[in-house]
Amino acid sequence: MMEVKVARLGLDSATNSYVVILREKAGTRVLPIWIGKPEAESILIQMNRLKRERPLTHDLCKTLITGLGGTLRRVNITRVEKNTYFAEMQLEGAKGLVAVDARPSDSIAIALRLEAPIFAPDELLTDIDMDGGEEELEARESASGGDELTAEQLQAYLENLRPEDFGKFTP
Repeated sequence: MMEVKVARLGLDSATNSYVVILREKAGTRVLPIWIGKPEAESILIQMNRLKRERPLTHDLCKTLITGLGGTLRRVNITRVEKNTYFAEMQLEGAKGLVAVDARPSDSIAIALRLEAPIFAPDELLTDIDMDGGEEELEARESASGGDELTAEQLQAYLENLRPEDFGKFTP
């Protein structure tokens, strides 16, 4: 298993689905995972550290885990079968370590909130030419980041994502 981080979010115009791109922490290989709009919004909200008036489901999960004295030790993206991705959250609590089956999109959103590491199997990572290189990626990330992003700006950001925003690859 290799540690990965969220590199960027994009919109796959061919399927009109959102894609979260995980990039290995100590390398350049990536793992694209197609996710739903609510999960994409939740991930983007956390990446931009936006405060919501009411907690989202992933905020609730964070509160439940910490409120019960638990810790999210790590998220493992375990496999992909028939274009469906699988993950498990490793939670530690009073009864020891428990592996919880979960969707990768939910696991990623919760891991970001709890600052837990995310891992993926080496065989799922692939070399993909990420358009624009590292400098452009950092510029895009900083342009979309910051504490001043409003709900309207977030919506506009999600609606204006282009295929070039997440690289060239196929599921």
